[in-house]
Amino acid sequence: MALVKLNNRGVRSATTFGSISALGEMRFISKQTASSSATISFTSGIDSTYKEYLFTFKDIHPGTDNKVLQFQCSIDGGSNYNTTMTTTFFIAGHNEGDTATDLSYKTGGDQAQGTSFQRISASIGADNDQSVSGYLHLFNPASTTFVKHFIVTTQGATASDESENSYCAGYVNTTSAVDAVQFSMASGNIDAGDICLYGIN
Repeated sequence: MALVKLNNRGVRSATTFGSISALGEMRFISKQTASSSATISFTSGIDSTYKEYLFTFKDIHPGTDNKVLQFQCSIDGGSNYNTTMTTTFFIAGHNEGDTATDLSYKTGGDQAQGTSFQRISASIGADNDQSVSGYLHLFNPASTTFVKHFIVTTQGATASDESENSYCAGYVNTTSAVDAVQFSMASGNIDAGDICLYGIN
């Protein structure tokens, strides 16, 4: 990649910057908007086109208080969401009144060769201004050689007005291609919010 010298060293005067595509590009694939939805499923667009996929969550709002966002993967196009996972989960938190803090590993949020939906957020409040946002990276889901690694970070507002930053990571323990992903609350509906899927070139 050739560097381009800017005229009079001002970006506003530049007419070209050259190509930086070798650094990678994020390509939008699809978007789903919740409206009292029991689940949000992505059953297309996850294939061998990209080696990394990114899901973004924007203002996911539960129908009732103290619900957690979760996900599972499928290897049969979405007929079943029950892949085997080994995961970790911890939370950093701080409340509005500056009277409570938390930094802890949550043993109830991890799995050791489990097939349940994986928790990826704190317990979110259902007040009008409370929600959770974040992202999930899924690496090389079409591989038929390796397990499928993922990393998730979410930030939510709890029913007790605490900021909770959740960190989850792990792997889907299968060498079959993962071709669908589903999101839901641990119970109740996703009242509102957007989830977008991107491919990383």
